[in-house]
Amino acid sequence: MSVSLISRSPSVPKLTPPPDWHPRTPRLKLPQGSVDCHLHMFGPISKYAFAPDASYVSGDATADMYFKVQDTLGLSRAVLVSGGGYGQTFEHLADTLAAHPDRLRGIVRLPRGVTDKDLARLDKLGVKGIRIFSRNIDDLTPELLARISNFGWHVQFYSKPDQLLDHADFLERLDHTVVLDHFAHSSAHAGLESPLHKALLRLLDTGRFWVKISGPMRITNEEPPYPSVIPVARSLIAHAPERLVWGSDWPHTNMWDRTMPNDAVLIDMLAEWVSDESTLNRILVQNPSELYGFR
Repeated sequence: MSVSLISRSPSVPKLTPPPDWHPRTPRLKLPQGSVDCHLHMFGPISKYAFAPDASYVSGDATADMYFKVQDTLGLSRAVLVSGGGYGQTFEHLADTLAAHPDRLRGIVRLPRGVTDKDLARLDKLGVKGIRIFSRNIDDLTPELLARISNFGWHVQFYSKPDQLLDHADFLERLDHTVVLDHFAHSSAHAGLESPLHKALLRLLDTGRFWVKISGPMRITNEEPPYPSVIPVARSLIAHAPERLVWGSDWPHTNMWDRTMPNDAVLIDMLAEWVSDESTLNRILVQNPSELYGFR
C-alpha cells in the first residue's frame, strides 16, 4: 500500500516514517553492557498483522535491523515494548523474545481474557511488566494486578502529555513498581517549577516509581538535540539516579512532519545530561539489570 493512498483515506492508519537507517558512531563511548530500555519492533509485515484499530502502521523494523543500529551505537541489550500498532496482541513480542533470549527482555500489552498459561509463557520468555496507556487505566483491576504479582512484574504507564497529575494518586496507591514512559510526558517547556515536575520528583521519592529518560522528542517540538530537555533530565538525574533508565524509543514512530533524529544524537545527548561515568553506568547498566533481570 502506498503512502499516498494511506494519506487519502481517513479510515486507514497512517504509515509511520522510518528511522534513520544510517546512524553515525556516537562521540560518547557507552559503558560495556549498556541497555536500551525502550524500543519497538515491527514485522516482517507479511507475518504479523497490525491491529484493526491501530492509529499507525509501520514498515519492517525487525530485530536484525535494530541490532545493526544498536551495534553502531555501542549498546548491548534492549527492552522490547509492545507498540501501539499491534494493539493488545503479543504474538510478535513473544516470537521476538524467543528468538533473542540473551539480548532482549519485554514489556507487554495484555488482551482481556489473557490466561494464566499465557502469562507463564510470557514470563519464561523474559517479560518483566505490562504496559498500560492512560486511556486503558481501568484495565488495572485488582485481579490483574494480583496475577502479575505472581511473576514479579511491574506496571509501565504511558500518560497522555502533561496528564500524569490526573493519575498520580491512583498509581501511588498500587502495591507495585511503576515505570513511567518518556519523562512521564512532562512538557520540557513547563519548567522545573511546574506542578507536574514537582509531582514527578515526589513520586520518585516513594521508592516505587522509576522514570524512563527516553523519547525527548515526546516532550518538546524542538529540533534535535532538543535543548529544552537538558534541565529536565539533569533535574531527574540529580534527584534519583538510582531509579532512572534510558531508552532510544527506536524506531521513533509517529514523527510525521518532524525531523527524524539520527540515533547517535540521542546517545550524545547523554553527555549533556550526565556529569560522571559512575552515574552513566548506573543508568545504562546497573539500573536496567535490576529492573529487567539482565545477568
